[in-house]
Amino acid sequence: MSSVVEQSADHSAAPARSGRRPAAVLQGVAIALGLVLMIGGFALIAVDYRPYKIPTASMHPTLRIGDTVLARKVDGGAVGRGDVVVFRDQAWGGELMVKRVVAVGGDTVATTAADHRLTVDGQPVDEPYLATQGRQGDAFSVTVPQGRLFLLGDNRVGSLDSRTHLEVDGGTVPATAVEARVEATLLPLGRTALLERTSAFDGFAGPRAAEPGPLEPAAYASVAGAALIVLTSAVGGVAGLARRLGRGRSS
Repeated sequence: MSSVVEQSADHSAAPARSGRRPAAVLQGVAIALGLVLMIGGFALIAVDYRPYKIPTASMHPTLRIGDTVLARKVDGGAVGRGDVVVFRDQAWGGELMVKRVVAVGGDTVATTAADHRLTVDGQPVDEPYLATQGRQGDAFSVTVPQGRLFLLGDNRVGSLDSRTHLEVDGGTVPATAVEARVEATLLPLGRTALLERTSAFDGFAGPRAAEPGPLEPAAYASVAGAALIVLTSAVGGVAGLARRLGRGRSS
Protein backbone atom coordinates (compact mmCIF):
# COMPACT_ATOMS: atom_id res chain seq x y z
CA MET A 1 0.00 0.00 0.00
CA SER A 2 2.76 2.43 0.94
CA SER A 3 4.75 1.59 -2.18
CA VAL A 4 1.80 2.58 -4.39
CA VAL A 5 1.56 5.93 -2.61
CA GLU A 6 5.31 6.53 -3.04
CA GLN A 7 5.18 5.68 -6.74
CA SER A 8 2.27 8.07 -7.24
CA ALA A 9 4.17 10.85 -5.49
CA ASP A 10 7.26 10.18 -7.60
CA HIS A 11 5.30 10.28 -10.87
CA SER A 12 3.54 13.54 -9.95
CA ALA A 13 6.77 15.27 -8.95
CA ALA A 14 8.68 14.25 -12.08
CA PRO A 15 6.68 16.40 -14.54
CA ALA A 16 7.09 19.45 -12.26
CA ARG A 17 10.86 19.06 -12.19
CA SER A 18 10.93 18.43 -15.93
CA GLY A 19 8.80 21.50 -16.53
CA ARG A 20 11.17 23.70 -14.58
CA ARG A 21 14.30 22.48 -16.39
CA PRO A 22 13.93 24.53 -19.65
CA ALA A 23 13.36 27.71 -17.66
CA ALA A 24 16.49 27.06 -15.60
CA VAL A 25 18.55 26.43 -18.75
CA LEU A 26 17.23 29.59 -20.35
CA GLN A 27 18.09 31.56 -17.24
CA GLY A 28 21.61 30.15 -17.24
CA VAL A 29 22.11 31.01 -20.91
CA ALA A 30 20.86 34.57 -20.35
CA ILE A 31 23.21 35.10 -17.40
CA ALA A 32 26.14 33.65 -19.37
CA LEU A 33 25.37 35.97 -22.29
CA GLY A 34 25.15 38.91 -19.90
CA LEU A 35 28.56 38.04 -18.44
CA VAL A 36 30.12 37.81 -21.90
CA LEU A 37 28.71 41.21 -22.90
CA MET A 38 29.61 42.91 -19.64
CA ILE A 39 33.14 41.52 -19.31
CA GLY A 40 33.87 41.74 -23.04
CA GLY A 41 32.81 45.38 -23.28
CA PHE A 42 34.68 46.35 -20.14
CA ALA A 43 37.81 44.47 -21.24
CA LEU A 44 37.82 46.20 -24.63
CA ILE A 45 37.61 49.61 -22.97
CA ALA A 46 40.29 48.70 -20.43
CA VAL A 47 42.70 47.49 -23.13
CA ASP A 48 42.13 50.22 -25.75
CA TYR A 49 41.47 53.31 -23.61
CA ARG A 50 43.15 55.28 -20.87
CA PRO A 51 41.74 58.02 -18.59
CA TYR A 52 43.38 61.46 -18.47
CA LYS A 53 42.69 64.45 -16.25
CA ILE A 54 42.40 67.91 -17.86
CA PRO A 55 44.44 70.36 -15.71
CA THR A 56 43.94 73.65 -17.59
CA ALA A 57 41.37 75.62 -19.58
CA SER A 58 43.39 75.52 -22.81
CA MET A 59 40.83 73.25 -24.52
CA HIS A 60 37.74 75.09 -23.26
CA PRO A 61 34.87 74.73 -24.10
CA THR A 62 35.50 71.30 -25.65
CA LEU A 63 37.22 70.12 -22.47
CA ARG A 64 37.10 71.85 -19.10
CA ILE A 65 39.37 72.02 -16.08
CA GLY A 66 38.86 68.90 -13.98
CA ASP A 67 37.32 66.79 -16.75
CA THR A 68 38.40 63.16 -16.91
CA VAL A 69 38.54 62.02 -20.52
CA LEU A 70 38.92 58.62 -22.16
CA ALA A 71 41.51 58.50 -24.92
CA ARG A 72 42.17 55.58 -27.26
CA LYS A 73 45.77 54.51 -27.73
CA VAL A 74 46.82 55.27 -31.32
CA ASP A 75 49.91 55.55 -33.44
CA GLY A 76 50.79 59.18 -34.11
CA GLY A 77 50.83 58.52 -37.82
CA ALA A 78 47.14 57.65 -37.70
CA VAL A 79 45.88 61.02 -36.42
CA GLY A 80 44.50 63.72 -38.69
CA ARG A 81 43.56 67.37 -38.69
CA GLY A 82 40.87 68.05 -36.12
CA ASP A 83 41.74 65.17 -33.78
CA VAL A 84 42.15 66.02 -30.09
CA VAL A 85 45.23 64.15 -28.90
CA VAL A 86 47.22 63.41 -25.76
CA PHE A 87 50.96 63.82 -26.30
CA ARG A 88 54.24 64.33 -24.50
CA ASP A 89 57.12 66.32 -26.02
CA GLN A 90 60.37 66.94 -24.16
CA ALA A 91 60.79 70.26 -26.00
CA TRP A 92 57.55 71.38 -24.35
CA GLY A 93 58.62 70.32 -20.86
CA GLY A 94 57.87 66.61 -21.05
CA GLU A 95 54.42 66.93 -19.48
CA LEU A 96 51.32 65.20 -20.82
CA MET A 97 49.27 67.72 -22.79
CA VAL A 98 45.98 67.72 -24.69
CA LYS A 99 45.61 69.82 -27.87
CA ARG A 100 43.90 69.72 -31.25
CA VAL A 101 45.83 68.81 -34.40
CA VAL A 102 45.35 71.60 -36.98
CA ALA A 103 48.10 70.75 -39.46
CA VAL A 104 50.14 67.70 -40.46
CA GLY A 105 53.41 67.16 -42.32
CA GLY A 106 53.58 69.16 -45.54
CA ASP A 107 50.91 71.71 -44.55
CA THR A 108 51.57 75.42 -44.36
CA VAL A 109 49.55 76.64 -41.39
CA ALA A 110 49.12 80.36 -40.76
CA THR A 111 46.77 83.07 -39.58
CA THR A 112 45.46 85.77 -41.89
CA ALA A 113 46.83 89.27 -41.44
CA ALA A 114 43.41 90.92 -41.18
CA ASP A 115 41.44 88.87 -38.65
CA HIS A 116 44.05 86.24 -37.69
CA ARG A 117 41.78 83.44 -38.93
CA LEU A 118 43.47 80.05 -39.18
CA THR A 119 44.43 78.91 -42.70
CA VAL A 120 45.89 75.66 -43.99
CA ASP A 121 47.67 75.91 -47.35
CA GLY A 122 46.05 79.31 -47.78
CA GLN A 123 42.51 78.01 -47.26
CA PRO A 124 40.59 79.48 -44.27
CA VAL A 125 39.32 77.02 -41.69
CA ASP A 126 35.90 77.42 -40.08
CA GLU A 127 36.45 76.39 -36.45
CA PRO A 128 33.12 76.15 -34.59
CA TYR A 129 34.75 74.54 -31.54
CA LEU A 130 36.71 77.68 -30.55
CA ALA A 131 36.04 79.34 -27.20
CA THR A 132 35.81 82.73 -28.94
CA GLN A 133 35.72 83.70 -32.59
CA GLY A 134 37.83 86.52 -34.01
CA ARG A 135 41.40 87.46 -33.17
CA GLN A 136 43.30 84.43 -31.86
CA GLY A 137 46.73 85.89 -31.14
CA ASP A 138 49.76 87.07 -33.08
CA ALA A 139 50.09 86.21 -36.75
CA PHE A 140 52.37 83.34 -37.80
CA SER A 141 53.14 81.10 -40.75
CA VAL A 142 54.76 77.67 -40.47
CA THR A 143 55.38 74.86 -42.95
CA VAL A 144 55.07 71.62 -40.98
CA PRO A 145 57.89 69.12 -41.61
CA GLN A 146 56.96 65.56 -42.56
CA GLY A 147 56.30 63.35 -39.56
CA ARG A 148 55.38 66.28 -37.34
CA LEU A 149 52.17 67.97 -36.17
CA PHE A 150 51.04 71.52 -35.40
CA LEU A 151 48.74 71.63 -32.36
CA LEU A 152 46.56 74.38 -30.89
CA GLY A 153 44.18 74.68 -27.95
CA ASP A 154 40.52 75.47 -28.59
CA ASN A 155 40.87 78.35 -26.14
CA ARG A 156 43.32 80.24 -28.34
CA VAL A 157 43.67 83.22 -26.00
CA GLY A 158 44.53 80.96 -23.04
CA SER A 159 46.56 78.12 -24.51
CA LEU A 160 50.31 77.48 -24.50
CA ASP A 161 50.60 75.52 -27.74
CA SER A 162 52.54 75.39 -31.00
CA ARG A 163 52.41 79.17 -31.28
CA THR A 164 54.32 79.45 -28.00
CA HIS A 165 57.15 77.22 -29.27
CA LEU A 166 57.64 78.61 -32.77
CA GLU A 167 61.39 78.96 -32.19
CA VAL A 168 61.74 75.16 -31.82
CA ASP A 169 60.96 73.28 -35.05
CA GLY A 170 58.33 75.86 -35.90
CA GLY A 171 56.29 74.85 -32.85
CA THR A 172 55.66 71.38 -34.26
CA VAL A 173 55.90 68.11 -32.33
CA PRO A 174 56.82 64.69 -33.69
CA ALA A 175 53.85 62.49 -34.53
CA THR A 176 55.51 59.79 -32.42
CA ALA A 177 54.91 61.98 -29.34
CA VAL A 178 51.16 61.26 -29.58
CA GLU A 179 50.00 58.67 -27.06
CA ALA A 180 46.23 58.65 -27.57
CA ARG A 181 43.24 60.30 -29.22
CA VAL A 182 40.51 61.71 -26.94
CA GLU A 183 37.09 60.18 -27.69
CA ALA A 184 34.90 60.95 -24.68
CA THR A 185 34.44 62.85 -21.45
CA LEU A 186 33.95 60.44 -18.56
CA LEU A 187 33.71 62.70 -15.50
CA PRO A 188 32.00 64.65 -14.06
CA LEU A 189 28.91 62.56 -14.72
CA GLY A 190 26.94 65.57 -15.94
CA ARG A 191 29.42 65.90 -18.83
CA THR A 192 29.74 62.23 -19.72
CA ALA A 193 29.52 62.12 -23.52
CA LEU A 194 31.34 61.18 -26.68
CA LEU A 195 33.58 63.89 -28.09
CA GLU A 196 31.92 65.21 -31.20
CA ARG A 197 33.98 64.69 -34.36
CA THR A 198 34.70 67.97 -36.15
CA SER A 199 34.15 68.35 -39.88
CA ALA A 200 36.20 71.59 -39.99
CA PHE A 201 38.97 69.98 -42.04
CA ASP A 202 36.89 67.67 -44.23
CA GLY A 203 37.36 69.97 -47.24
CA PHE A 204 41.13 69.44 -47.19
CA ALA A 205 43.05 66.65 -48.84
CA GLY A 206 44.92 64.33 -46.52
CA PRO A 207 44.24 62.93 -43.05
CA ARG A 208 41.05 64.11 -41.35
CA ALA A 209 39.60 63.74 -37.88
CA ALA A 210 39.00 60.07 -37.16
CA GLU A 211 35.62 58.42 -36.80
CA PRO A 212 34.76 57.24 -33.28
CA GLY A 213 36.38 54.01 -32.14
CA PRO A 214 34.68 51.07 -30.39
CA LEU A 215 34.09 52.97 -27.14
CA GLU A 216 30.35 53.52 -27.58
CA PRO A 217 29.40 49.95 -28.61
CA ALA A 218 31.70 48.53 -25.95
CA ALA A 219 30.06 50.70 -23.28
CA TYR A 220 26.58 49.74 -24.46
CA ALA A 221 27.54 46.06 -24.45
CA SER A 222 28.87 46.28 -20.91
CA VAL A 223 25.78 48.09 -19.60
CA ALA A 224 23.42 45.78 -21.49
CA GLY A 225 25.21 42.72 -20.11
CA ALA A 226 24.95 43.97 -16.55
CA ALA A 227 21.27 44.81 -17.03
CA LEU A 228 20.60 41.37 -18.49
CA ILE A 229 22.22 39.67 -15.50
CA VAL A 230 20.25 41.75 -13.01
CA LEU A 231 16.95 41.32 -14.86
CA THR A 232 17.39 37.57 -15.34
CA SER A 233 18.32 37.07 -11.70
CA ALA A 234 15.34 39.14 -10.57
CA VAL A 235 12.90 37.23 -12.81
CA GLY A 236 14.32 33.92 -11.63
CA GLY A 237 13.98 35.00 -7.99
CA VAL A 238 10.38 36.11 -8.45
CA ALA A 239 9.50 32.89 -10.26
CA GLY A 240 11.09 30.79 -7.50
CA LEU A 241 9.18 32.72 -4.82
CA ALA A 242 5.92 32.23 -6.72
CA ARG A 243 6.51 28.46 -6.90
CA ARG A 244 7.20 28.25 -3.18
CA LEU A 245 4.09 30.23 -2.36
CA GLY A 246 2.06 28.01 -4.67
CA ARG A 247 3.30 24.87 -2.97
CA GLY A 248 2.55 26.43 0.41
CA ARG A 249 -1.08 27.02 -0.51
CA SER A 250 -1.55 23.55 -1.99
CA SER A 251 -0.18 21.90 1.13
